Amino acid sequence: MTDTTTTIADAATPAASARPWLDASLPVDERVELLLAEMTVEEKAGLFFQTMIVMGEGGELSEGDAAFGIPSNREYVAGRHMNHFNLLGVAPKASDIAAWHNKLQELAASTRLGIPVSISTDPRHSFSDNPGAAMFAGPFSQWPEPLGLAATRDAELVQRFGDIARQEYTAVGIRVALHPQVDLATESRWARQLQTFGEDADLAGELGAAYVRGFQGSAFGPGSVSTMTKHFPGGGPQKDGEDPHFDYGREQVYPGGQFELHLKPFEQIFAAGGRQIMPYYGMPVGTEYEEVGFGFNKGVLTGLLRERFGFDGIVCTDWGLVTDQPIMGTDFAARAWGVEHLTPAERMVKILDAGADQFGGEHDPSLLLGLVRDGRVSEERLDVSARRLLREKFELGLFENPYVDVEAADAIVGSPEFRAAGEAAQRASIAVLSNDGVLPLRRGVKLYVEGIAPEAVAHYGEIVATPDDADAAILRLQAPYEQRGSMFENFFHAGSLDFPDDVVAHVRAVSSVVPTVVDVFLDRPAILGPIVETAGAVTANWGANPDALLDVLTGGSPATGTLPFDVPSSMAAVEASRPDVPFDTADPLFRFGHGLSL
Repeated sequence: MTDTTTTIADAATPAASARPWLDASLPVDERVELLLAEMTVEEKAGLFFQTMIVMGEGGELSEGDAAFGIPSNREYVAGRHMNHFNLLGVAPKASDIAAWHNKLQELAASTRLGIPVSISTDPRHSFSDNPGAAMFAGPFSQWPEPLGLAATRDAELVQRFGDIARQEYTAVGIRVALHPQVDLATESRWARQLQTFGEDADLAGELGAAYVRGFQGSAFGPGSVSTMTKHFPGGGPQKDGEDPHFDYGREQVYPGGQFELHLKPFEQIFAAGGRQIMPYYGMPVGTEYEEVGFGFNKGVLTGLLRERFGFDGIVCTDWGLVTDQPIMGTDFAARAWGVEHLTPAERMVKILDAGADQFGGEHDPSLLLGLVRDGRVSEERLDVSARRLLREKFELGLFENPYVDVEAADAIVGSPEFRAAGEAAQRASIAVLSNDGVLPLRRGVKLYVEGIAPEAVAHYGEIVATPDDADAAILRLQAPYEQRGSMFENFFHAGSLDFPDDVVAHVRAVSSVVPTVVDVFLDRPAILGPIVETAGAVTANWGANPDALLDVLTGGSPATGTLPFDVPSSMAAVEASRPDVPFDTADPLFRFGHGLSL
C-alpha cells in the first residue's frame, strides 16, 4: 500500500528546506513566484506541452509506444521536463492506473525541482470508443453519454455524475478532465454531438455548469478534478456537419448570425468556476474574426475569452496544431486551418500571441526553446502562462501530496454504489418516441432480439430463434452515418442521416411478422420516419446496457427520457437548415423535449 501521506518533498532531492515553495502556509501566488524564480527556461518550456502518455503493463512505467510516436515516461519527465499528460487507453484494473501514476510521480519528484505531474483524460464513463472524444469505461462506472444526461434534464443527476467521476478519477490520480463539451448540436449532421448536452443553449449551460460543480467540488482544491471545457467559442456550426479534424470540415459558418448564442453555455461555465478552456479546430467564416482556427485566433482567445469574459484560467489548444503529426497512420495531419502555410515555429508564436497557454498533443519543447533563444518569444511571455499552469498544480494540492492509495483504488472505482447510480441514469435517459400499444412488454413473453446478447434477456422473456416464433421483437440499431476512407474518419460519424434501404427493409420484414420495438443509439438525430412508420414502438438511447433498456421496455422502470434535440423529417430539411441556428429544420418529426411515458 502506498502511504498517502508521502509528499513530493519526502521523495525528492535535494531536501525540502531548499524548496521554499513547498511551504503550504504561504499564499499560492507567493509559492508560484518562488518556484518560478528557480526555474530554468527549459523547465518553464516543459510546462507548455500536454500530450498523450501510455502506462506500462501492470502499473509499471512505459518505454513508450512507437506506433503512436510516444516516447518513454522517463524521456517525457526527466528528459523534456514535461509534466502534463493525457492518459491514453484503458486499463483493466484501477489499481494498475494508480500504481503507474505513483511511479510517474516518484519520477517527477526525483527531478531537480520535483514539479508534480498533472494527468488528464478524455471521458472514461461512456459506451463509445472515439479517440480524441471518449473511451470505453473499463473499470469505471458506466453512464449515459452527455446527450443521454441531457435527455434526463436533471441538473442534480448531472452534478451527482460529476461528483462520482471526481471520486473515481482522483482515486487513480487523474486531476484534469478534458471535458465537458458544451458545444450546441445545431447542425444535425455534426459528428461530435454525442458528447454535448444537445441543441438548447440554456439546457447546455445549466447541465454543463452542474457537471463542472460535480467534478470540481464545492471549493476548488486538493479533492478536485479541474475541468477543461470545450470547444470555445462553440463548435457546433460546422459547414455540412463535417468535423474539423479534416480539411473538408474546417469551416465554421454562421448564416443565421447566431455566433453569440453559441457563447451562452460558456457564460454559465465561467459562473460555475470552470478552470480551463479548449478552443476548437474550426475556423470562423464570414464573421468579424480572423479566418484562422480558434487556437490561433487572438480576437477570440484574447478579445472574447480573456478580455470580455475575464477568463484567467488555462487555455490549452486542441491536439496537433503545430507539427502536422499524422493521425493514427492516416494521411490527415494539419489542423492548422487558415495558417497551414506557417512553419511550426510561426504557428507556435501565433498560438502564444493569441493567448493560449498550452500546446495540446505536442511534445517537442525544443521548438519553443529555439523561439526564446532567437528572441521571438520572451521569457516574460513564458512566465505569464507558467504562472497559470503552476497555480493549478498548487491549488490541486499536488505539491503536498501527489500520490494515491493503490489498494483503495479498486474499491472506489466502479464501486457497486457508483455502478448502480450509472445504471439508474441509463434507465432515466431512455426516451420512448413512438408506441402503438406494444409497450410495455409483458415479462415472460417469447422474444426475438437483434443487437442484444441472448443471456441478457433471460430475466425478461424467453429467447426464440425467429420472428415467427416470437410474441415480440426487439431490434437495436445504430444511427446511420456515411463510411469514409479511413478508420479514423469513421470514428467521427458524419454525412447522411438516412437509414440504408436494406435496414429499413429488414425492420419492415420483422415488423410484418411480429410486434416490433426498435431501439436506436441516437448519437445524431437520424431520419426516423421510415422506422416509426413500420415499427410498433421506437425508443432512443445514448448509452444504455440491455438490462437498462429491457427494464424500461417491460415497465420495471418508468420511461422518463426526452429528446435533447429535434429529430428532422428529411435530409432535405437538414440540408436547408442553417447550421448555427437551433431548431431550424422544417417540420421536424419529433421536437426537442419529446418523450412518451409508459
